[in-house]
Amino acid sequence: MEDVKAYIETGILELYVLGDLSQDEKNQVEEIASKHPQVKAEIAAIERSLEAYAAANAIEPPEQLRDRVLNSLLTTFADDSKFPSREFLENDIDDEVDAPHDNVVALPEAKSGSFYKYAFAACLVALIASIAAIYSLNERLNESYGQIASLQSRNQSFANRVNLLDNEINIFHDPTFKLVKLQGTPKTPASQLTVAWNPVKKRVMIDMQAMKLAANDEAHQYQLWAMVNGKPVNLGVFDAKPDSTGMIEMNPVANAAAFAVTLEKRGGVPSPTMSQMVVIATI
Repeated sequence: MEDVKAYIETGILELYVLGDLSQDEKNQVEEIASKHPQVKAEIAAIERSLEAYAAANAIEPPEQLRDRVLNSLLTTFADDSKFPSREFLENDIDDEVDAPHDNVVALPEAKSGSFYKYAFAACLVALIASIAAIYSLNERLNESYGQIASLQSRNQSFANRVNLLDNEINIFHDPTFKLVKLQGTPKTPASQLTVAWNPVKKRVMIDMQAMKLAANDEAHQYQLWAMVNGKPVNLGVFDAKPDSTGMIEMNPVANAAAFAVTLEKRGGVPSPTMSQMVVIATI
């Protein structure tokens, strides 16, 4: 496997795709690719990359150049003067017979461009590897950002929970708070609710975790009332859910002779519906 990896990294596969190898070298690459699927897959990946690069960098030739080439061809074929005459061709043939000479023209020996070919192949491999590394790094960064956001959310939730518990502990340790236990009415004898009331600070809180009230539907809410000078005072609405925890603060009140809870339409009502009272307690 290491030999195959080293062979791929030589850059010879890029030269194969570009057609810059001799026939023997091509045959060798094709033989190795037939034996090693990894090499065959790499050749396919290089071909796709080069096709994408060519498509992205293709340049449309100017329309003027196309017209110029076509016009030149049409002019040449239409004008006989552009072609040599029969006499000229015959004289030229006779001259060649009378004065034979070597028709083979020696071409200058082509300089080897192997260095540039391998350099280009190596650069192409490095470019593909860099793009893959950047993509992988970006994916890991996005994953890390998501984890950080999740941790921050969890930390904030934990901090809120700690603050809530501290607040509850302070309530039970504060002698100015009174714990009023509301009991069920004959209509709902199993219902219970604990109200923490501080007449000095005018604070009213209800214990949601110890609450024993039937879960309300979407059209209704429970409403807390305080009896002040013989009149009911609205202290706010709340929902009873199976997973309710902690304590929630209601509207403040300084003087109260009793507390009661009724089941009203969602949002609350100006005055309590006495037939819908579920718990009550006098102070």
